[in-house]
Amino acid sequence: MFNNKLTSVTRLIKACGYSWRGLTFAWRNETAFQQESVALLVLLPLAFWWPDTRIESALLVMSLFFVLITELINTAVEAAIDRHGDERHHWSAVAKDVASAAVTLALIQCALVWLLVLI
Repeated sequence: MFNNKLTSVTRLIKACGYSWRGLTFAWRNETAFQQESVALLVLLPLAFWWPDTRIESALLVMSLFFVLITELINTAVEAAIDRHGDERHHWSAVAKDVASAAVTLALIQCALVWLLVLI
C-alpha cells in the first residue's frame, strides 16, 4: 500500500515537471502565449475586483484561462505537425488552421463574457 502511494506521488511530481516544461516551451516560443499570459496577469485582479458576485468573477477568470488552455493546445498541434518536416500537406494545414480557429473563438468568447459581465 505504501508503495502505491509513493508511486502516485512520483507520478504526480513527474506530471508537474512535464507540465512546467510545456508552459516553459510555450512561453519561450509562442508570442501569442506571452501576450495572452500578460493579458491574464493584468485582467485577473480586475476579475476579482470589478464584478458584483463571485459567480461573475469565476466566469471572467475561467474565460481568461480558457484562452491560455486553447493556445497551449494550438501550440501542441503545431509542434506535432512541424515534427514531420517542412513538406506542405493539405491535412497538416487544416489541422493548424482549425487549432488556430479554436484560439480565435476562445478570444471572442472571452471578450463576450467580459462585455456581458461588466456592462
